[in-house]
Amino acid sequence: MGTLRGQVAVVVGGHSGFGEAITRLFATEGATVVIAGRRIDVVNEVAASVGGLGVDCDITDDDQIQALVGSALDAYGKITIAVNCAGYEQSTAIADLTPQKLDAMLAVQLSGALYCMRHLGNAMSAAGGGAFLSISSLTAHNPSPGLAAYASAKAGVEYATKIAAVEYGAQQVRFNTVAASLIETPMTERIFRVEPAIQALREVTPLGRMGTSSDIARAALFLCGPDSSYITGQTLCVDGGASLQMLPSPQMFADVYRRWNEAQTPRESG
Repeated sequence: MGTLRGQVAVVVGGHSGFGEAITRLFATEGATVVIAGRRIDVVNEVAASVGGLGVDCDITDDDQIQALVGSALDAYGKITIAVNCAGYEQSTAIADLTPQKLDAMLAVQLSGALYCMRHLGNAMSAAGGGAFLSISSLTAHNPSPGLAAYASAKAGVEYATKIAAVEYGAQQVRFNTVAASLIETPMTERIFRVEPAIQALREVTPLGRMGTSSDIARAALFLCGPDSSYITGQTLCVDGGASLQMLPSPQMFADVYRRWNEAQTPRESG
């Protein structure tokens, strides 16, 4: 307890899913937390529960990211930790990837991520150092149909993290990334209603279980805390080992569905 005492952390998307788990763990460890997001009612509710500050912010708008930094500095005088959890997933095959769908995905997942790196990185540089963490995805490592836009943007963030680590190193600002496997959050809960799909994912995960938001939060605490002070420009896969293997193919899903259905069908007695 108290690992982050005296730190001021800005968590973009800190009101839901991974972000909320990170917010609450950081606050428990002594950090003052500024939560940024578009659903300001939920943002303020979570911020109030941890004694922090909520800020209405759209990650796709560079001016709003700059204003977020200003609000955090006005309230607390410095920023020493920043985490970008903002994002959404929309499965679209390349054959159906219209400019509108691609632009919307890149605006959040890549352009917005770079705006955050710039403004929050500059603020931490002015404070004498800090730690910036981006949340990426296992799909940036293991290709999956329908995720060309999403996974490519996440892979771009991981590479930008390496460049940021080089550019900001002299200012003692560290940049790292967590690549998360599929974990149940409000964004993914629809997938977890399909038990055979989850079973297929468990079968290609060496640890044999699905992760939790707490797993991501603990990794974030490590990468943003003092125990990782000599780590920068890295991506940590928090995935139970799933990145060591391929994601389930359509054939694998079909096999699991067959086995699952057989298990649900009562056998006739002889």
